Amino acid sequence: MSMTVSQTWYMTQRQLMVFVRQPAYAIITLVQPVIWLFLFGSLFRKVVELGGFGTTSYLDYLVPGVVVMSALGSNMWAGMTTLDEIQRGTLNRFLTTPVSRAALMNGNVVKNGLVTAFQSVVIVLLGLLGGADYPGGIAGIAVLVLASVLLGTVFGALSNALGMLVRERESIIGINTFLLLPLTFLSSAFMAPSQMPSWMRHIADFNPLNWAMVAGRSALSADPDWDVVLGRGGALLGLAVVAVWLSIRTFRSYQRSV
Repeated sequence: MSMTVSQTWYMTQRQLMVFVRQPAYAIITLVQPVIWLFLFGSLFRKVVELGGFGTTSYLDYLVPGVVVMSALGSNMWAGMTTLDEIQRGTLNRFLTTPVSRAALMNGNVVKNGLVTAFQSVVIVLLGLLGGADYPGGIAGIAVLVLASVLLGTVFGALSNALGMLVRERESIIGINTFLLLPLTFLSSAFMAPSQMPSWMRHIADFNPLNWAMVAGRSALSADPDWDVVLGRGGALLGLAVVAVWLSIRTFRSYQRSV
């Protein structure tokens, strides 16, 4: 186990080197969250007058949604990195080494988790500069960041599995594009659950994206409901474990095919 952990960290460092050498990527990935925060935040600022948002500031409500949506959007493309390594032959060369197969599979998932945590903190700080208030303090922010990382792990691992199954960029792009908007709008990202149609509320109850938002918003509130936080967080953790296990199994199937 300790060897697997150390090898996973080595593979993570390898992925992080690529990220560090392309600092423009970090800036570009924050452009869309900034648009969501300040364009949507200004456009829909009066929607809180409808009630049910738990705050008088729409920006307070929006920040956790943007953090979670950013985590989803960046991690859904993890499979593209896996596909690149398959097409370049890098992954196959690693198969001739004694490195742990779990480490090969999870290196970019861990890297994406670290990048997601960084992006989440930046978005929270941008919200603070924009006038958002976080009554839950540092603990609430930590819960929100952890929830976004867990959600990113779920979709990053599933994206890896998808990359090894389809092995085509067009298929990954098509599936991700198909899923992104329904997952976003069938959640409480922009609208309070009480203002959503009942059928949308019921679907949102089973949406992992919404679990992360609910956990983060509750933890950031003045009176957190820790049962809700632990319930949604535990569900995300369980789903992340299943997704990572599935990606490793898919990798072993890929290994037998080469």
